[in-house]
Amino acid sequence: MTKTIAIIGGGPAGLAAAELLSAEGLSVTIYDAMPTFARKFLLAGKSGLNITHSEDFARFAKRFGNASPRLRPALDAFTPDDVRRWAAELGTETFVGTSGRVFPTVMKASPLLRAWLKRLEAQGVTLKTRHRWTGFDGSGLRFTTPDGEVTIQPDVTLLALGGASWPRLGSDAAWVPWLKDQGVTVHDLQPANCGFDVAWSDIFVERFSGAPLKSVSTTSDAGSYPGEFVISKHGIEGSLVYAHSAALRDRLFRDGKAAIAVDLMPGRTRGRLARDLARQDAKASFSNRLRKGAGLDGVKAALLRELSADANRLTAEQLAELIKALPIPVLRPRPIAEAISSAGGIAWSDIDERYMLKSRPGLFAAGEMIDWEAPTGGYLLTACFATGRAAARGIQNWLSDS
Repeated sequence: MTKTIAIIGGGPAGLAAAELLSAEGLSVTIYDAMPTFARKFLLAGKSGLNITHSEDFARFAKRFGNASPRLRPALDAFTPDDVRRWAAELGTETFVGTSGRVFPTVMKASPLLRAWLKRLEAQGVTLKTRHRWTGFDGSGLRFTTPDGEVTIQPDVTLLALGGASWPRLGSDAAWVPWLKDQGVTVHDLQPANCGFDVAWSDIFVERFSGAPLKSVSTTSDAGSYPGEFVISKHGIEGSLVYAHSAALRDRLFRDGKAAIAVDLMPGRTRGRLARDLARQDAKASFSNRLRKGAGLDGVKAALLRELSADANRLTAEQLAELIKALPIPVLRPRPIAEAISSAGGIAWSDIDERYMLKSRPGLFAAGEMIDWEAPTGGYLLTACFATGRAAARGIQNWLSDS
């Protein structure tokens, strides 16, 4: 008799697992609470789907922090090059952007998703939307559906429900207490790739909320990165901030305080800035001295004054030092519902090498439900694809042994 496999969660990890399993002739049904599949995937692709990254694979595979060693076998089996080949097979060609990020040439997610779902249906996968998992019922799984409550008894279940970011798109972490009741260790879900609150003055927010801070470099425990970020009414956000979010979040948790250092003029050395500032007329306004001596005006000059009220009284050397490493103290991460992704989740110690939960044989997990995180840039999606496929191979292995 053909074994039945239930996949709960119709995002990239769940779909990737279904593709592999159905290709082997297994009976697969995907259940998703939302009216359509992969809603977060679609939203991420509205402004250009960043599907993977082209950097050297050895470096790529280390982008997942402490989870990198556990993720490595899955990534080895589905590399960024494999992602690009897979997309091409579905009719979506890709290109490498100037940052090394990889995008579909059509810059949208919808054509790829349509072709993917069409392939799954052709391989016999049953797709069920508006089926919200509501927990365990003994060895069964309860769902609320448009036709009322149902309980199913699959031979194998894969959970691919995501973390807790963007809950309106389906990843609401409702699964956490149900797994904890099963004896599964779940580390607290926290925002990742997120903005941070800063104690701006009302005047600064009124004038500069939404303003981009361009051509800067930022430094934290995560390292130094060039780029730009945005001043928000709450604090700071944008890709350059997200690169530091894990380091800032962890330092806040550890020390109760954290700051990101901003080099406002990465193109000039500290020595040159000090010399250029020292040449300025001491009787000139501070704004003119900054503009003529350091090339700072607008939001950059305002940020310097916002964070250092006595900046106009500093020596040229002190001012140059501040311009090259202006600390922005952050108060807290923005709420997890606003974050691009989440950290935390099912502890790796509770998952075997097949991605099966040790406390409940026949129950597997993949994707962001597991405790790993990654920066933006295609790493998140690639790891979701890879863990979904790794869990599928684990299911095949377990079924052949049982």
